[in-house]
Amino acid sequence: MAHYIILSRLTDEGRKTIKHNPERILEVNKELEKMGVKIKEQFAVLGPYDFVNIVEAPDNVAIMKSSVEMGARGTMQILTLPAITVEEFVKKMK
Repeated sequence: MAHYIILSRLTDEGRKTIKHNPERILEVNKELEKMGVKIKEQFAVLGPYDFVNIVEAPDNVAIMKSSVEMGARGTMQILTLPAITVEEFVKKMK
């Protein structure tokens, strides 16, 4: 499985949804899992982004499809970054 960092910002509509139904975040996580994206870590953060997610997915196509699906809802804007562990980085650099 490949690793990805997903940075997301809520839109005005997304903020309204979370305010009235904060459990929606957990529901979205279940939807992502059905798309093959496994949430490894999830943080609510301050600053230019609202959430940082560390996820695993089978490949770039799976993460692309989930990003399009989530973004098309109009409740968030997403930036997805492919990532490798530092151990893997060091191994590949040798």
